Amino acid sequence: MTQTPVAPVEAGARDVSARPLKSALSAYVALTKPRIIELLLVTTLPAMVLAAGGLPSWQTVVATMVGGTLAAGSANALNCFIDRDIDALMRRTGHRPLARHDVSPTGALIFGLLLGLVAVGLMGVFTNALAAGLTAVAIAFYVVVYTMLLKRRTSQNIVWGGAAGCMPVLIGWAAVTDSLAWAPVVLFAVVFFWTPPHFWALAIRYKDDYARAGVPMLPVVASPITVARQIVGYAWVTVATSLILWPLVTGWVYGVIATVAGATFLVEAHRLLNATRAGTAGKPMRLFHLSNSYLAAVFVAVAIDAFLR
Repeated sequence: MTQTPVAPVEAGARDVSARPLKSALSAYVALTKPRIIELLLVTTLPAMVLAAGGLPSWQTVVATMVGGTLAAGSANALNCFIDRDIDALMRRTGHRPLARHDVSPTGALIFGLLLGLVAVGLMGVFTNALAAGLTAVAIAFYVVVYTMLLKRRTSQNIVWGGAAGCMPVLIGWAAVTDSLAWAPVVLFAVVFFWTPPHFWALAIRYKDDYARAGVPMLPVVASPITVARQIVGYAWVTVATSLILWPLVTGWVYGVIATVAGATFLVEAHRLLNATRAGTAGKPMRLFHLSNSYLAAVFVAVAIDAFLR
């Protein structure tokens, strides 16, 4: 009896069969917006170090950082679920998994909710109830207040909605001390005032995207000079607020770094304003990237100063 020859298994066959799973996992990870999470964690750990006057216990650090990562991922995934219609219209967000139909809306919703539940539970079990409660508030504020209520209705969306991005400072402090104090409130305010110039610089670059999607970001509804002036105003308030922390709880290391970083941030904001006055586009993305470096420098300075005191 003649047997049908069996084709040899090619070396790459296993990789090919695994590709759908890898693609699905990659899509779900993309829903969490990992690059945004990195920036949130940059503000969390220094707040914890300042609260502890040094490095907190490794268990608290791990639980807070993992819980914060899951919480931010939850908020971002739910944001993607709610904004899937406008994400598909914008160049900046057209690659996101729901816009590309790499993930189903139901899958994204369930994924986001599960991440949030795990994050709050993790914080409650391994840190304390205050930190867990603040984590839940941060997720709810970003999803409900910013994404659902403000984003499509007002040009001040990122001003008030941006408060969600300030919450990791309070969460990190609460995870260490089971309380709040003036120092984390000042750091919260630094991030709060920093958010508008940071995000409006990006919105200038993608103004047409937001207009196409019907999102009233300030650069869409206001004149370029108005936007530039508000960016400069918020930049000045950000730097001034950061310097309040100097006499409050920090030493000369923080003062020097915050002053130099703040001066650099202000120079770049004024460059954008001057270019706008001259009738040119300026370089908003340079300000956007520099604002990231500014915030990182301020919070790294917080941690360094706490270790040296």
